[in-house]
Amino acid sequence: MKRSEMRHKIQNSSLGFLAGYVDTLGFVALFGLFTAHVTGNFVLIGAEMAHPQGGPLLLKILAFPAFIFGVVFARLFIASLLKRGLHALWYAYILQLILLIAFMVLGYLASPIGTEPTLMAELAGIIGAMAMGTHSACGRLLLSHLAPTAMMTGNVTQLVIDSVDVIFGSASEAVKQRCIKFLWPVVAFGVGAVGAAFAYQYAGFLALLLPIFILLYLMYIERGVIKRLQKEKEREKAQLAAKAESGKPVSAS
Repeated sequence: MKRSEMRHKIQNSSLGFLAGYVDTLGFVALFGLFTAHVTGNFVLIGAEMAHPQGGPLLLKILAFPAFIFGVVFARLFIASLLKRGLHALWYAYILQLILLIAFMVLGYLASPIGTEPTLMAELAGIIGAMAMGTHSACGRLLLSHLAPTAMMTGNVTQLVIDSVDVIFGSASEAVKQRCIKFLWPVVAFGVGAVGAAFAYQYAGFLALLLPIFILLYLMYIERGVIKRLQKEKEREKAQLAAKAESGKPVSAS
């Protein structure tokens, strides 16, 4: 397996795990708030409006514009990085890291979470939605060659379609590879979701340290890519300089 293929699989699985983990932790900790699957909040808002149970409607309503703001900010941030010729993915990881740390700190300060959301808890939910908005935007803009990591409905649909073709023997090699491509982020998302539910019981918002460490690991991998690209550029410059030097006319002695 090529180094780039291994890196892509690690990215896809790690980010899928992260999305499932953060989304579930937000749901368990913050009154059923979806931070990654933000449109799911519409279902909860509709249910609460039809059958009021005294749930925190405002937090779920604010999550949607917060998610959108995260997407907008990520788009402008990445466009600026690309315009300056910088390695955008590494900086995109930093942006997600900062927001996840802020989510963890605000959630920790809001703890213990009672039956009604405090201002600190609402701020934590808003920042969590922003963090996952940047996560989704970065996936679309910089990792479009991978399977989506935050929204699993489309992934599951494609996985089932391809699995049917594989089972009944009508799948090409490309379909088999695509089946594997969509399988791992779905599995990772599910594992992350289950893990977060248990982790929050034992560690509260400090359980967000795990996805934070995942981002640090991905940044470490990407830093290696940056160094390798820099070495390749330096080697190309040296080769061009050598060719230019060899092409100069020899002066008469």
